[in-house]
Amino acid sequence: MTALCDAHDVVFFDLDGVIYIGPHAVEHSAQVVAELKRRGIGCCFVTNNASRTPMEVAMHLSDLGIPTEESEVVTGSQAGAGLILDFVGPGTKVLAVGGPGVAAALVDRGLIPVFSSDDHPEAVMQGFGPQLSWSDLAEATFAIRGGVPWVATNMDATFPTPRGLAPGNGSMVMAVMHATGRRPDAVAGKPEKSLFDEATRRTGAQRGLMVGDRLDTDIAGGNRAGMQTLLVLTGVCTAEEAAAAHGDDIPTYVGQDLRSLLSEPVRWSDLEGGSHAR
Repeated sequence: MTALCDAHDVVFFDLDGVIYIGPHAVEHSAQVVAELKRRGIGCCFVTNNASRTPMEVAMHLSDLGIPTEESEVVTGSQAGAGLILDFVGPGTKVLAVGGPGVAAALVDRGLIPVFSSDDHPEAVMQGFGPQLSWSDLAEATFAIRGGVPWVATNMDATFPTPRGLAPGNGSMVMAVMHATGRRPDAVAGKPEKSLFDEATRRTGAQRGLMVGDRLDTDIAGGNRAGMQTLLVLTGVCTAEEAAAAHGDDIPTYVGQDLRSLLSEPVRWSDLEGGSHAR
């Protein structure tokens, strides 16, 4: 038997809905990641979630039985901070909207995070944060209406939690769009290319495989980055939605869970209805 993973040198994992849901590991995730590393296959954790720093994510994964180094985590905030530098130079004040991971990524790129439009920021970076408030969105609105560049770390409409789907960063960005009449000048996270560029550069992947639970972000982004893609059905997407995928949303492979990495690959076209949804 030829396992799907053996055709790839690096596997890129989405986190929420693939590796964990909230504080709990998705079943089989720790065992599968351990087996990939035993086979010498690189593992990189790629997340749109900007609320935490890479170190915090690595610690969370390690606590779930998946030993992880900070360098193995790539976040939407890191990609977003890189995009901010397309608009302003190092040492510039940037309004940080979201969790601690947003401000930390800005500092890592030599930018100065501030938290009020009264501090005269020259750009805004907006990412997810579970404690995000009306006041935070108001500060973003004041600065953006002043005409400064605006980068969103991602546009995910929903965020998986143990209780079900909750509003994601894209929903919060839409609120600011409605208040300002503007769209973000750039978006960093999946399905945009910048997050994949950062992950590929860091790992040196030649035959990468993107594993995710969302068609419009994980799968579309991996496809656009030139990778093969695996959709797992442990998070947002259902089998029915997978079979009806079209365009960039069509995964190369589909599996019930991460154990499909260790099995013979099941192609999307093998799904009932899949080969007719192109």
